[in-house]
Amino acid sequence: MLGSYSRGFWLMCLSSFLFFLSFNLLLPELPDHLAHLGGGEYKGFIIALFTLTAAISRPFSGKLTDTVGRIPVMVFGSLVCFVCGFFYPWALTVSSFLLLRLLHGFSTGFKPTGTAAFVADIVPADKRGEAMGLLGVTGSLGMAAGPAFGSWVAEHFSLNAMFYCSSAAALLSVLVQGTLTETLPRAQRQRFSFSLLKLKLDEILEPRVLAPALTTLLCLLPYGAVLTVIPDQTRLLGLTGPTKGLFYICYTVASLAVRLVAGKASDTHGRVPVLRWSASLLALGLAVLVWSPSVPVFLLGAVIFGVGTGLNSPTLYAWTIDLSHPERRGRGVATMYIALEVGIGIGALLAGWIFDNQPARLPWVHALSLTSVLLALAYLLLGVRATPAGPLTDEAAVNRAMAVGAPEEMV
Repeated sequence: MLGSYSRGFWLMCLSSFLFFLSFNLLLPELPDHLAHLGGGEYKGFIIALFTLTAAISRPFSGKLTDTVGRIPVMVFGSLVCFVCGFFYPWALTVSSFLLLRLLHGFSTGFKPTGTAAFVADIVPADKRGEAMGLLGVTGSLGMAAGPAFGSWVAEHFSLNAMFYCSSAAALLSVLVQGTLTETLPRAQRQRFSFSLLKLKLDEILEPRVLAPALTTLLCLLPYGAVLTVIPDQTRLLGLTGPTKGLFYICYTVASLAVRLVAGKASDTHGRVPVLRWSASLLALGLAVLVWSPSVPVFLLGAVIFGVGTGLNSPTLYAWTIDLSHPERRGRGVATMYIALEVGIGIGALLAGWIFDNQPARLPWVHALSLTSVLLALAYLLLGVRATPAGPLTDEAAVNRAMAVGAPEEMV
């Protein structure tokens, strides 16, 4: 399996690892840092503002991915990460910190869009789920290493050193991208101009991918809520210092353990059946977190939630690409990412509002997340028809799938 992918694919995986390492190593320390600046009541904005600009920028990144190229879009996103990491030590007020979080969101608005389109260009359709699983493994390794590494740097050196490490990881990601060859066909490429930033209605959302987009929104809302409250829940359970990132480690290791299997399973059995199982596991993990009186139960919830995510993520990517027209692949991916950012942002805002720094309200945050996943499961069971057929690869097949009637899709 490992030898069947190109050098360009593995370099993209390395770039993805460095990118996710860059902004995830900040996450465990940001809530306490914002509280130290006097903005404890704005903890929900740490994730919400980040995802707001990510969502706003998705239509632009999708169009530019399909016109200017995959690599320029990825480089821009990574450079934003580099610049923001460098300037965090200078954001010494609540307003400047929140402004920087707002700007930082442009990084994830651009880089992953170009990455998904690039990988779809170089991977055969019958290995798409598996490839997205491998790409997800490297990204998740960055997400797992980030919180633990960031907390270690902050504890042994300083918070500013952690910010500069984030900036350095993003710069390394840019250098790796510089070794890649552009995959957008020359006939489609255009020189960048500001006129490309003018969007028509059909360039904002790709109607062909509305089913995976809706599923993404409902399944990712819990992620925004979890990111917002887990640092506080971790501290309340007595996990401090080196153990502060245990939830993230358990969650990510569990996710990694199933991603390769999940990707291959969706190539064989279909995207929707795998997504139904993933939503069920996400719901079970969140139900455990609703009632987590001790560290072992808390970490068990992290593991189950991670397994559900490992099944969910590569399958959603592959399903989105299956339904996207090759010439609008970037816009299809961007639509899915818009749903992702909207879900995460809503989850973060609602979690911050419900929690309000009152520990007794933590179960209600996880109950909200559980409700969202149950809605996703109901939609996958009742609103989407699925067959175990492989991915759609020709225009006629795509049109037949779309004829089922929105919002239903047939895989």
